[in-house]
Amino acid sequence: MALRLRYSCRALRFNFPARTSRGALTEHVAWYLHLSDDDSGAEGIGEAAPLAGLSPDHRPDFEARLQRLCQEFNDLGLAEAPANWQQFVEPEWPALRFGLETALLDYQRGGRHQLFDNAFSRGEAGLPINGLVWMGDAAFMQEQIRKKLAEGYRCLKMKIGGIDFDTELTLLRSIREVASPAELVLRVDANGAFALPDAQRKLEQLSEFQLHSIEQPIKAGQWPALAALCRTSPVPIALDEELIGLTDLGQQRALLEQVQPAYVVLKPTLLGGLAAAGQWIAEATQRNIGWWMTSALESNVGLNAISQYTAQYPVGDFAQGLGTGQLYHNNVGSPLQVAGGYLHYTPLGHWEQLG
Repeated sequence: MALRLRYSCRALRFNFPARTSRGALTEHVAWYLHLSDDDSGAEGIGEAAPLAGLSPDHRPDFEARLQRLCQEFNDLGLAEAPANWQQFVEPEWPALRFGLETALLDYQRGGRHQLFDNAFSRGEAGLPINGLVWMGDAAFMQEQIRKKLAEGYRCLKMKIGGIDFDTELTLLRSIREVASPAELVLRVDANGAFALPDAQRKLEQLSEFQLHSIEQPIKAGQWPALAALCRTSPVPIALDEELIGLTDLGQQRALLEQVQPAYVVLKPTLLGGLAAAGQWIAEATQRNIGWWMTSALESNVGLNAISQYTAQYPVGDFAQGLGTGQLYHNNVGSPLQVAGGYLHYTPLGHWEQLG
C-alpha cells in the first residue's frame, strides 16, 4: 500500500462583493489536497485557500508549489501517514501547511470529514458563532444587521473602516437602540484602517457602544504604537493581521509580551495550520490573553476542520468567527448548518464529492 497525494481546485463565488477596508472580493480560489492509498478506499481531504491581500502564499506560483508537494510526497511511496508532515512544506506557505495537515488528519480517521472526536463532531452540541456584518452602503449594512438579529445571533461583528466613520457610528448606535450589551455582544473589525493619529479618538468614540473588542485598529507592524493603544484604549483590542508571518515561537512571545492585547484572533489558514493555532493559544493562555478562532473565508471543507478543532477547547458560550459558510453560492455541500447563532455538524449528513 502506498499513499498518494493529488489536488483539485474550485473558484468559490461570493453571493455579494465581500468588502473590507482592503477592498472587495467576488471570487476566492480554493485548492483541495486529496490523500488516499491503493487499497482501503479512504480519502482524506484538506483545503489550501490562500486569501488575497493577507496570505503570504497568495502568489502566482502557488499551484507550481502544490504540484511539487504532490510529486515529492508521492515519490517517497509512504505506507503510512508521516508524523513529521511539516518537513514537506516550508512555514512561508501557511495555507498549504493547513491543507496538508488536515488532509492527513482526515485520512487517519477514515476520510469521513470527522477529524476530531468531540461533542460538536458527534452532532451533540453546536458552536456559538458571531454574525458577520460586511461593509457596504448604510442600507446594505442595516439590512444585514436586521437579518442577523432576526436569526437569533447573540454576538455580531461589524466590519468598519470602509465607509464614513460617522455613518458607522450611526449604524452601531442603531444596533444599541434595539439590543443592549446584556442582550447582544458587539465586536468590530477595522482591518488596520485607522490612521495612527486618529486611532485613540476613534476608539474613545466607539466606547460609547460598550463593545466587546476591536480587531486590528491600525496596520500591522507598528508594535510600539499598538502597545500604547492597548494600554489606553477604552475598547479591548484584539490582534488579527498582526499574527500573520510570525512562525517563530520567539517572535510570537515577543509580540504578546510587548503589545499585551486583550485577545488574539486565530485563522489557521493564515498561521500555518491547526497545530500552529494551538501554539498561539498556549502562549496567549499563559499570559491571560483571550482568543477566538475564525475562518479565513475557506469553503466548508476548511471551515469544518477549523470548527472541529475549535470544539476541542472549552469555548462555552464565547462566540467564534465560524459563520462564513453561507458566503458562497457554490460552496462545497456539507452537513454544516447555522441555526440560532450556532454552527452545527451532522455526522451522517451528506458531503459533496470533490474532483
